[in-house]
Amino acid sequence: MIFAGGKILPDRELDAVLSGLERDVPNILSGPPLEADAVLNVLDSLGSELDSGALDPLIAQFAPPGAREELDRVRPQIGRAALEARLELELGGLSGPRPFGRSEVRPLGVLLHVAPGNMAGLPAFTAVEGLLTGNINLVKLPRGDRGLTLAVFQKLTELEPKLAPWLYAFDIPSGDTVSLKRLASLADGIVTWGGDGAIAAVRNMAPPGCKLMEWGHRLSFAYLSGWEGIDLSGLADHIVSTGGLLCSSCQVIFLDTDYLSAAEQFCKKFLPVLEKAAASRFKTPGQAAQAALYAREAALEQIVDRPDSGDLSFPGQCCSVTLRRDYELELSHLHGNVLVKRLPRGEIVSVLRRQRGRLQTAGLLCPGRSRAELTALLARAGVNRITAPGHMSRALPLEAHDGEYPLRRYVRVVDVENIF
Repeated sequence: MIFAGGKILPDRELDAVLSGLERDVPNILSGPPLEADAVLNVLDSLGSELDSGALDPLIAQFAPPGAREELDRVRPQIGRAALEARLELELGGLSGPRPFGRSEVRPLGVLLHVAPGNMAGLPAFTAVEGLLTGNINLVKLPRGDRGLTLAVFQKLTELEPKLAPWLYAFDIPSGDTVSLKRLASLADGIVTWGGDGAIAAVRNMAPPGCKLMEWGHRLSFAYLSGWEGIDLSGLADHIVSTGGLLCSSCQVIFLDTDYLSAAEQFCKKFLPVLEKAAASRFKTPGQAAQAALYAREAALEQIVDRPDSGDLSFPGQCCSVTLRRDYELELSHLHGNVLVKRLPRGEIVSVLRRQRGRLQTAGLLCPGRSRAELTALLARAGVNRITAPGHMSRALPLEAHDGEYPLRRYVRVVDVENIF
């Protein structure tokens, strides 16, 4: 399906919509700009409907299970006050008087968003960032989108019809390179959220001069030092609730030790904590069966792929812990099955820099006397977020995104000289 002109259209209209865009984009950009206040007002109205429960039928129809819980977690970050503070933080100071005259903040023009499918609502959220910066937004929907993005766009344009020329969505298969290149030819900037393959494909289809903004896949981990007697339930809840599917999900639990015996003792201690978290999350027989299947698959993969590795597996109810001998950061088996590795603090920078450009969040758990030292080492290694382990996937007020402020990437600064 397609969203264009404030309406949901069938795919057979694709050629007509693209032809219309090629004609209309210059007219839209030469007309009145999209003011941030208009976007804030409609988001405020949408937030009120979300809080009242008026959007619950829409969420139930189009969003995957657990989406309502995720929306409740991020709701404080999409309120008017939070967004106004974000605009001031990210764009404040870029415009104003200069010795030569003045500087003005202007949108890039047209943003093509190659949206991800690993979190419900993210395609709509990336378009909202484009709206806040006054851009026309073309969204390539992810394959797994169930209609939520189209429904949100329709709701936004119903609340504020002025948004209709600034919002478009296309359910174009990745293999339709002809249509994607037509979209890319319209863009002043392409925002891509995919993995290495998706980013390479975007680079190939981007026209010369088009700005590329890559929010690629990232790796996150927990780092524990002096864990004896420390509550590990927050970390366990995080591992189970995210399933390892987010860029901020813990893939590996690193331990500040070089002793395998200490790491083995940790695994034995952590497994029952992880089992308790799994039991509280997987409450129905179907959920428990699915989780048990994932755990069994992880064990079989370990046997087949690494038969002589010397890894130690600790299978549990609907989850598992695997102790590996190497120090490398890598993807875990996901869905409540986590890797544990040793990483003495003296090796943090040298080991983690092998994943430079891919690091995102470190969940740090340590005694207070070590916090400053370990925080500095993790930051030097290239980590962009350092949180409590249980908060690794929680949105933090006014945080950057992978070490950058997104709104700054979606605008340009125009310098205007005073001419007498």
